[in-house]
Amino acid sequence: MLAYFPNMDLIVRARLNSYVSPKAEIRNSAVRGRGLFATGGFRTGEVVYVMGGYVFTRQPSESAGPLFQRNEIQIADNLFIGAIHPDDCMIAGNHSCDPNTAVQGQIIFVALREIAAGEELTHDWATTHNAFYAIECRCGSAACRRIITGKDWQQKDLQQKYCGLFSWYLEQKIEFGNFDTEYGNR
Repeated sequence: MLAYFPNMDLIVRARLNSYVSPKAEIRNSAVRGRGLFATGGFRTGEVVYVMGGYVFTRQPSESAGPLFQRNEIQIADNLFIGAIHPDDCMIAGNHSCDPNTAVQGQIIFVALREIAAGEELTHDWATTHNAFYAIECRCGSAACRRIITGKDWQQKDLQQKYCGLFSWYLEQKIEFGNFDTEYGNR
C-alpha cells in the first residue's frame, strides 16, 4: 500500500524554488513576457538570485516550451539545472546585450553595477547558453546584437567583454577550446 501525502507536490516544489533577493520581483516585461525587476537598489557584486531546480538532461527541457519561456542553465555536457514544470519557476531571466547582472560560478547571479529600483534585471544569455537557436533580440540597448544565438559565447569579442563572467561550464569550454559539442554524447 502506498502512503498518501496530499501536499507532497507542493512540498517538493517549495524545495526546488530558487533564491530571489527580497529586493526583486517578477513583473510583466517589455523585453519578453515576464521579467525580474529590482524593487530596491543593488550594489555591484550583490547577489540578485540563485538558480535552483531539478538537474536533468536535454529531453525534459526540450518539451518544456519555447526557449524564452524556459528557465534553465547548462551546467555540464547534457546536464541542466532549472524548472521542468511551469509552477516551479521563480526567476524570469530575460536577456540583454547590455546586462546588469552576470553569473558567478554556475548558478549565482550578481549585480554587475549599481542597479536602481525599477530596473529590469537581465543577463546576457551568451554567458550561460550553449545551444542551437537564433532569436530576435528585443533588449533595446545601444549594444544590441539584433539576433542572439546559443553559440554567441564563441564570439571572441564577447569572450573578452565577459571574461570571468561566463558560467563555469562555458568558461571550461572557452579555456580548453572545446567549441564542437553542444550537449555531449547524444
